[in-house]
Amino acid sequence: MDMTFDSLTSDARKSRQLAHDACLQYSRSPSKGHLKKLIALFESVGNNLRIEKGFHCDYGNHITFGNNVYLNINCTLLDGGRISIGDDCLVGPNVQILTVNHPLNSQQRLQKTSLVKDVIIENNVWIGAGAIILPGVTIQEHAVIAAGSIVTRSVKPYSLVAGNPARFLRELD
Repeated sequence: MDMTFDSLTSDARKSRQLAHDACLQYSRSPSKGHLKKLIALFESVGNNLRIEKGFHCDYGNHITFGNNVYLNINCTLLDGGRISIGDDCLVGPNVQILTVNHPLNSQQRLQKTSLVKDVIIENNVWIGAGAIILPGVTIQEHAVIAAGSIVTRSVKPYSLVAGNPARFLRELD
């Protein structure tokens, strides 16, 4: 079920600006100091989180990372809703994980509220380069998302999915 989210409130704009500034500083100079500022935004972070430059999020405080998570260059996490990434996950370059959507009804869009659905990525998932994960998706453990896929629905454990929209290809060992 969609929850409404007003990204135009004063508090939301301030939080978003803080996160955007931290992401920009880290991208310009991915030092340990800037990484600490970035990590301070997140709800929780396990051990050995690695984030390459070009990372972007909207708020940060809706994001949780497990242990041994790697985000390659230019990853975008739009976290109006919750994003949870489990242990031992690999996220390829240019991946987008989105929790925010807008109403299909044009009159409702004039109200400028957003719709959010959480995204859950369980343990030991590999998301290939350029994949897009849409709001409300759960990717269960040990699944692989092929490069360039657009994931519009949840993915079962030990599954390989690919395409636009992503479709089940086969079960993995």
